[in-house]
Amino acid sequence: MSDTAMHDRTRAFYGRRKGHALKRQQATLLETLLPQLAVDLTSLPKNLANLFPNQPDDTWLEIGFGGGEHLIARAQAHPETGFIGCEPFINGMAKALVAIDANGLKNIRLHFGDAIDLINWLPEASLTGVDLLYPDPWPKKRHWKRRFVQDETVAKLARIIRPGGTFRFATDIPHYAAWTLERLMRTPSFSWTAEKADDWRLPWPEWVETRYEAKAKREGRTPAYFIFRRSN
Repeated sequence: MSDTAMHDRTRAFYGRRKGHALKRQQATLLETLLPQLAVDLTSLPKNLANLFPNQPDDTWLEIGFGGGEHLIARAQAHPETGFIGCEPFINGMAKALVAIDANGLKNIRLHFGDAIDLINWLPEASLTGVDLLYPDPWPKKRHWKRRFVQDETVAKLARIIRPGGTFRFATDIPHYAAWTLERLMRTPSFSWTAEKADDWRLPWPEWVETRYEAKAKREGRTPAYFIFRRSN
């Protein structure tokens, strides 16, 4: 077994799985709608367009979508595009299902679990882009190995994002911003698109502010927004 395979097999999931009790509608949708939208990781991936009724040319992945505000808004604004949302926290998944059901969205598929399992399953160069917005920064030094952005995961993202595609990252933690820049800048697979300070100080077009970001601003933390281009 390769070192990468061994790492994936022994990799622990860090973080909460469940919070407050679910409402009746949320619990019902977890049982009825989620199975319809869940990506089947037991089948061999071929063409991601087949996951969606409109057979989109472009598919985006959002890792850890929280309450789903950004994912839902993007899917509404771009019905011609496919979106895959990954979230291991049951309350976040439940909130997203309510919004998907209420808006009748057909261009979203979901993975309820660890993003690495989904990323390993995805075909090579199958995504137009990946969003990672406000991931857990694991601020204590002994926990830095738990951060999603690692050299190994950057390599995995490079495999699934097509040339010319993008990896977008947002955080309100300066150390995690520097950590991510260091790892993306030292790989030839990605290039940072910023040409001036406002390119990372201001959000990209069509940005949707989440409740987490609003809280960060209220508490005096300044967000940073990074776009990395997958090299050809």
